[in-house]
Amino acid sequence: MKATHQVRLWDIKTMPPDPKTGKKRRRPYGVRWVTAGREHSQWFVTKALAKAELAKLQRAMNGGEAFDVETGLPESMYREEHSPTLLRAMREFLDHVWPDMAPKSRGRLVDGLAVAVQGFLTEQPDVTPAHVRRVLTTFALPPEQSAVEPTSEDRELAAWLEQHSRKVAELGESDSVTEVGRALRTNLDGKRAATNTVDTRKSALVQALAFAVDKSYLGENPFSGVKLVKFGDVLAVDPGVVVNPLQARELLTSVTYVRPRGRNRSWLPFFASLYYGGVRPGEARFLADTHCDLPRKGWGAFVLPNSLGSSAARYSDDGLTYQVRSLKHRAEEHTRTVPIPPVLVRMLLDHLDDVGTGPDGRLFWAKDGGPVSNASYSDIWRLARLLGLPPRLVTSMLAGRPYDLRHAAVSSWIAAGVSLPDIADRAGHTVNMLTKVYAKFVHGTRDTANRRIETFLEDDLG
Repeated sequence: MKATHQVRLWDIKTMPPDPKTGKKRRRPYGVRWVTAGREHSQWFVTKALAKAELAKLQRAMNGGEAFDVETGLPESMYREEHSPTLLRAMREFLDHVWPDMAPKSRGRLVDGLAVAVQGFLTEQPDVTPAHVRRVLTTFALPPEQSAVEPTSEDRELAAWLEQHSRKVAELGESDSVTEVGRALRTNLDGKRAATNTVDTRKSALVQALAFAVDKSYLGENPFSGVKLVKFGDVLAVDPGVVVNPLQARELLTSVTYVRPRGRNRSWLPFFASLYYGGVRPGEARFLADTHCDLPRKGWGAFVLPNSLGSSAARYSDDGLTYQVRSLKHRAEEHTRTVPIPPVLVRMLLDHLDDVGTGPDGRLFWAKDGGPVSNASYSDIWRLARLLGLPPRLVTSMLAGRPYDLRHAAVSSWIAAGVSLPDIADRAGHTVNMLTKVYAKFVHGTRDTANRRIETFLEDDLG
């Protein structure tokens, strides 16, 4: 759209009868106007229709709308006439950003936009919601080079979705925003999605609709500033997932008894690094011996340069499922140093003496020599919990995921009285984010802090 505010409306023109036949013209009443020197006209059967159209143009001018120089239409009318479907606009957005995005980010975008498109159809197809989601994420939305070869049934469904996807311009209506927002908050089984899932979906849609605004499909981004989750953006860690030191040691010991995958001697030091070092699983997977300071006595350190992420192979340019990426919340060239206690240093030294590094130099590796996979370490941890926890705790949230070992590490540092800036630096957080995510643990140290302040003041008086 080539926009201008240089608009002039003329009075309605009435065309006289045809001089050759004397007959009244079929559309004798004309609305005429000029945009940036270019003339436009529309002709109507009755004068009432012409007046109504002229009034619409006048309201657009009075409302400060820009007009398109080429078509002469006000911005709102131009968008309504030229708006693509939401499915087509989202596909256009993905084509635009795909080359510059990491595979994991591509996957998040596709998943989030698929939810929005599925929730904004003129009607629902006569197939399962899971089938619709699969076609959207594997074929209808991703760029051609990353799409999965569909079946004939999938192609028919993709064509149906294109025909029944509603126009992007309709998202300018509040009811439509409510409708899509409800879809973003709901999982395929009808249950409410987790807060971080909703936020991820919304983030994908906000990015895509910003692109739609740039393309003049929308006047403004209807989801900017909209809160879809009632209780804030940061999901605080629940103390119910955090193990104490004794439980952590028992779980780590249980890892060595898991069969058959437990025979991989990488598992114990891998999980120990999450607990004693507080590193993320992706950071632990990237570790090589060159990233470790492992003295024979005392504390050592991890110097973390990168993380090893994973995504579906179709989202990567090289077809691989693992990708090196920068540390979370860090610029690409930055590293993070994490002090590690003697117990972990000894464990890693024993691991290097007994097993050594993988073919690519990594500390932790699978039987085929590649990185340990998400599915493998999640499966090992599930079995370790069955062995290491009492039956009454197996069904609880306690250490339900390997990532909860990192939460246990950070909470133990807080309980030990380590300063929050130091903890934040070790964990790769900002202090502000640390206090939000671990709010209940930080608040739990107030009594101890109060006693220390009271003792300090009493000593000063003495």
